Amino acid sequence: MSESNEGIWIDDLGAPRLPRSVAIGNRLLSPFARRLFSLDEEALLNAARRHTQLEDFGTLRFREPLRALLQSLESEAHLHALGRFSVRRLILQLLVTRLRMVDLLRRHPEIEDQSIEAPIIVAGLPRTGTTLLHNLLAQHPDLRTLPYWESLEPLPAGEALEPDLDADARRARCAQAISMLQWVMPHFAAMHEMETELPHEEIQLLAVDFSTMLFESSYDVPGYRRWYMTNDQTPAYAMMRRILQVLQWLRGGERWLLKSPQHLEQLPVLFKIFPDACVVQTHRDPLRVVLSMATMAAYTVRMNSARVEPHKIGRAWLDRIETMLRAAVRDRAAVPADRVMDVHFEEYMANNIGMAERVLGFSGESLTPEAKMQMETFHAANLRGKYGSIQYRLEDLGLSEAMIRDRLGFYQDHFDVPDESAVGRYASGDRR
Repeated sequence: MSESNEGIWIDDLGAPRLPRSVAIGNRLLSPFARRLFSLDEEALLNAARRHTQLEDFGTLRFREPLRALLQSLESEAHLHALGRFSVRRLILQLLVTRLRMVDLLRRHPEIEDQSIEAPIIVAGLPRTGTTLLHNLLAQHPDLRTLPYWESLEPLPAGEALEPDLDADARRARCAQAISMLQWVMPHFAAMHEMETELPHEEIQLLAVDFSTMLFESSYDVPGYRRWYMTNDQTPAYAMMRRILQVLQWLRGGERWLLKSPQHLEQLPVLFKIFPDACVVQTHRDPLRVVLSMATMAAYTVRMNSARVEPHKIGRAWLDRIETMLRAAVRDRAAVPADRVMDVHFEEYMANNIGMAERVLGFSGESLTPEAKMQMETFHAANLRGKYGSIQYRLEDLGLSEAMIRDRLGFYQDHFDVPDESAVGRYASGDRR
């Protein structure tokens, strides 16, 4: 990797230079990785049962997407030893969360009487300002968000009902995971900041049903992607709502603030589960979105895979983003017009705080002096480019501007989204 006045150029996308100890560990453990870090379905289920001393996973529908994921990981993802260890730990944690949730609901069925009223949901493509908007809105004291540590481990261990039971341990494990990520990918923060207490996407909760876009962002799993894209996501969204009820019952909160790009292609399902939701859809030149999202995906794959193919990743994310945008255009007319607000990137960047105020007004949330002050304080401490900027290069991904414009021009026409080509050489602090 090299740095210049134009930003950081990641020059090892296709041949990652991992920390020496990671590279050596992968090489030494490679012959034994499948046995040491088994991804066998029954072995994983039994390990989760032993860890929790619980047996009931609830409805077994989740086993179909879990099986599709495991098969794809084994046959397509080219996992190295660290990747197998990490994904096994992730899957076990999701299974543990599922067991604990089912057990808690069995002991306290009144949890399902919790009302999830008019959640504010930020739904936009990655790299369109969703993270900054989410973080600014989260400064409002009346909105309930999902901090990163809670998204990873939503429920405490054991039968005790103290909401903060082992919370410090969960926070510490989250901080350790972030440190590992920063060690292997030191420039990731320039693309997307991850902090223990910052609000995170509820996509981690959708993953408890193993039916989500989450896995696509870190692993090359086209087989699993096909399963996800050809199956109804209503059960996974119903599961997410149930977990929100559990978290609200455990740690309070009256109105949820949520955010995930996945919702963009699931608008009918989203409104089926949250019929009174206030959805904020962000828009940006899709050229910038494809370029930065595909670069981030290619950079991230090194955490898990022994084979990184930037051109393949570039084409795959162009396809994926086209699918998401076509769904957004197709389904927009099917949702209540007064429940969706459009936010255009260039207008939002010109006045971050002002746009956040408009979003609150749209959602019927009053902006108190305290909330505005907290927004301004957060904004001043988290200016764009805080962690540096990345040089994004189409040629690194085997893409061209003409190719992207030809594929995604329909979206720009539909939502009146302007080109950003005249602004720089596609190099900026697009970490949001």
